[in-house]
Amino acid sequence: MDPAFIEIPDGDTTWRFETAFLTSNWTCIWGRGCVGILPQPAAELGHGCCSIGADIDGEDEAHLISALAATLEPSRFEHHGAAAEGGVFADSSRSSTRVVDGACIFLNRPGFEGGAGCALHLAAEDMGESPVGLKPSVCWQLPIKVDWIPGDGGTESATVRRWSRRDWGAEGETMAWCCTEGTEAYVGDRPVIDSMAEALEEVVGTEVYVELRRRLDP
Repeated sequence: MDPAFIEIPDGDTTWRFETAFLTSNWTCIWGRGCVGILPQPAAELGHGCCSIGADIDGEDEAHLISALAATLEPSRFEHHGAAAEGGVFADSSRSSTRVVDGACIFLNRPGFEGGAGCALHLAAEDMGESPVGLKPSVCWQLPIKVDWIPGDGGTESATVRRWSRRDWGAEGETMAWCCTEGTEAYVGDRPVIDSMAEALEEVVGTEVYVELRRRLDP
């Protein structure tokens, strides 16, 4: 057993958790020094990791994002006009969101009167809801990554870890930085197991998350 990972069985799935990341003080520093994922540092653009369209996890998620987009008010959605004219997806496959003016169509830019940041995220907060589940899953999960590996007899292994450059594909080779590398983003006031509790519980389920918390308690 790899001591760098905690293993928790859950029926036919064995979950493996990267201990060092979950106990680290990583935090998102969008708008607070994040230089983005373009080839050159560009903190002033406020793109964060939204310079490319968000991958959509299947048709059900595409339906959800399309429905949520239709509820957004122009005052809270900078690219409302572009969405109304050409939709929010890159093409008919609906496998990723559109890029408009160099970033995801849902990203309100710095200076937008309705607020900078993801329009879906802002709308969820306006409703008093958690953004988890109300925007593309890759967005609310980042920088959590799950590697699924099939096993024998219908079993599988699911490794929960931090994203790395290789997970970004071709963009990872040229982007200015990856926020899980270096030290800049490790400035949070609590560990990831706490700060990303909602996302982790949504990914692994309540029972596994509770057991994970028990294992990681001092």
